Amino acid sequence: MTETLKAYMDLARIHFFFVWPTLFCAGLFLAFQNYGGFSWTLVIQAVLIGLLGFEAGLVLNDIVDSNIDKKETQTDKLTKYWRVFGKRPISQGLISRKNVTILFALLVAATTTIIFTLPFPNALYVAGIMAICYCLEVFYQIKKRNQTLPIAQLIGRIDFTLFPVAGYLCIGSPDINVLLFALFFYPLAQAHLGLNDLIDVTNDEAKQMKTIPVLYGMKKTTYWILAFTAIHIVTALIFLTVLGTVAIAGFAVGFVLLIIANYRIQKEKTADTGMKVLPMFHVTMLIYALSIILEYFI
Repeated sequence: MTETLKAYMDLARIHFFFVWPTLFCAGLFLAFQNYGGFSWTLVIQAVLIGLLGFEAGLVLNDIVDSNIDKKETQTDKLTKYWRVFGKRPISQGLISRKNVTILFALLVAATTTIIFTLPFPNALYVAGIMAICYCLEVFYQIKKRNQTLPIAQLIGRIDFTLFPVAGYLCIGSPDINVLLFALFFYPLAQAHLGLNDLIDVTNDEAKQMKTIPVLYGMKKTTYWILAFTAIHIVTALIFLTVLGTVAIAGFAVGFVLLIIANYRIQKEKTADTGMKVLPMFHVTMLIYALSIILEYFI
């Protein structure tokens, strides 16, 4: 395997490729439950939109942070978790910024083309969300370099919340169900963000990033994670009122994982502990998404 191919695989966070379309399709299958219209063609469209669109966002992240990532002090924890070969391709000179920018443009063009095969006005909903998400990604990456309050975190991470919402709007309309989905997912995205920051605090300090631990310290960051997890569980219980028994079972498993993860974080309050429990958050998200999808078939 060539070094260039490895670099592109790290750029794409390739071992997580299946997660993005699964989250996107969770929104789509919730819409199927409420609006009908199931078709495998639409599912394939959604899979491609979710995969290519999210990958474009990951590439955009690296483009915006390409210079500041040169201050990276360690690659043995979070970077290696997200990137199978543990490299940051642009900042380490493995791929040129120009080539990565071209790749981003191609991914956006491909995603946009598929989006506009969706029915009207759903195509406009999804395309609008895609544009908003990319703007929020840039805002988040830049704003967190210079802030005294966690504005970047609270506003910027709306992009992750909107991702499954876009899946819903591939066939659904803006309604109470998609609002409950967003309210359920946003606090989880914030807890997940706080956990990532907890793990990567050494690098963020070196880069002078104003993340949650840099602004408030490790102890208060664990409270941030705990508070948003608690809010998430409350909003998830509300969201369950429009779901079914399969989702209830899946969400129950997710709650247990999140409670165990938060217990360990509160007990030790270290980056190493955060690294150990991070997979529990990701498995929880995957269980949520799969349970919503399976709800349609069972």
